[in-house]
Amino acid sequence: MLSLTGVCKSFPGCIANDNIDLDVAAGEIHALLGENGAGKSTLVKIIYGVLRPDQGNIRWQGKVTRIANPAQARTLGIGMVFQHFSLFEAMTTLENIALALPPEDPEDLRARLQETASAYGLALQPDRHVYDLSMGERQRIEIVRCLLQDPQLLILDEPTSVLTPQEAEILFETLRTLAQEGRAILYISHKLEEVRTLCDRATILRGGRRVDDCLPAQETARSLAEKMIGRKLRQVSRLSSNDSSSSVHLAVSGLKVRSDLAHG
Repeated sequence: MLSLTGVCKSFPGCIANDNIDLDVAAGEIHALLGENGAGKSTLVKIIYGVLRPDQGNIRWQGKVTRIANPAQARTLGIGMVFQHFSLFEAMTTLENIALALPPEDPEDLRARLQETASAYGLALQPDRHVYDLSMGERQRIEIVRCLLQDPQLLILDEPTSVLTPQEAEILFETLRTLAQEGRAILYISHKLEEVRTLCDRATILRGGRRVDDCLPAQETARSLAEKMIGRKLRQVSRLSSNDSSSSVHLAVSGLKVRSDLAHG
């Protein structure tokens, strides 16, 4: 569905993406892994049209494509849910969704919203204001807003960073349903256990370069982390409660911390 070849992107003093190849197939949940600064966010912003590559090709459904902006990406069938939501807190769920779509009768949009939310297990109340919603409910607005535009590729950047475990499970079921329909999911996360259980394939970036591809289910969280950092993790031994090698393991004396907060 999506194929990148030789994608490069530089900023002053920094090569963010260095000759990256990436293939994302229909019907798969594909993880994009790497440390902070590895080039993940730059790459997905190129795919979504927020940034333009300096070099390289993007093939979308077999055709070389230049994605000039997010509006063109959405027209092509690419949607993205950013880590930080773009919602107006003083507006309702329905009003926020309407802002991203062509003009439509409010009752028709309400019906489509409820149908889509129900189909993917994303419970929403159209008339509730955003300021009254949990982070999980706010994320559902972003996802439903994307789904109403019928994306064939959905990009999610650290989607569980603000979710409770229960909300994360709801999200995972939604993503599995979308993949079963033949849509592709490009999934950025630092939570390696959830990547192992959720994702079909993973591409790993390090220092702006693609360094590995793997099947997360065949890896451990430790082996994924080692691929990300490019070295073996050292074993850390814990001191047992009856370790008598030293009578004191931590001592603090005369510590002072200035704070502007009323209660420190």
